[in-house]
Amino acid sequence: MIHPALAPYVASVTAYDVDLGAPGVHRGLPGTTLTFVLPIGEPLDVGWRGRPESRAARWSTLSGLHAHPAEIHHDGHQVGVQLAVTTAGARVLFGLPAAALAGAIVELDDVAPALRDLPERLDGCPAGSREWVVEQTLLGQLARLDAHEPRAEVGRALARLTRGATVQDVADDVGYSRRHLGTLVRRECGLTPQEVRRVGRFERSRALLGRVPLAEAAQRCGYADQAHLTREWVDLAGCPPTTWLREEFPFLQDLHPTSEAGSTS
Repeated sequence: MIHPALAPYVASVTAYDVDLGAPGVHRGLPGTTLTFVLPIGEPLDVGWRGRPESRAARWSTLSGLHAHPAEIHHDGHQVGVQLAVTTAGARVLFGLPAAALAGAIVELDDVAPALRDLPERLDGCPAGSREWVVEQTLLGQLARLDAHEPRAEVGRALARLTRGATVQDVADDVGYSRRHLGTLVRRECGLTPQEVRRVGRFERSRALLGRVPLAEAAQRCGYADQAHLTREWVDLAGCPPTTWLREEFPFLQDLHPTSEAGSTS
């Protein structure tokens, strides 16, 4: 459970120790939060898919919002702590809008030098204490920085777009023209309102994969049909949804057989 003082800024904190069986490449999918990873034992070898110049081994990574997948290269075993940081958290914890990090992968030294020793401290603490150490460090960061959250109407707009409201409905709700709303949203998170809505829908569909048939997931998330969902997955994740399921959960039996209608791969 996230400390109450951090809850508006950190959606999740997860300590992981995963045996992946063999070396490979893990997909880092788009989402509506920034991804903050603190690897332990070995640096994280990560870059954007199709952009080899972005790949590097880093002891801390903070990646901004993006509408394309990342690739994490691993030796079969990964240990560390991963956090999902909200757009408000980017301002309050790192002192800059999420837009400044959109499409980028940076290290702590680039955005929060005061936290540069966090990876080393994590490496020396017991496994069961890692989440606590990260939370306590971020609470200290809250006390140090005097950063302001996004404007209330912008935060409300982002939340509604993420949940699937239309851009026009959101503009009407906050009292702005679509153009002005687009300017404010891009300035805050680096994506257009349409992209925020699209990534939010993709994120919701990801949570349903393997739980319900693809056609039902498409209907529940607001896609036109299963083929539409599959095309969006190919575009945003670099693969159809069933390919991602096989990669992430090779042990999972296909309880809902279905064809990959509309797949381009």
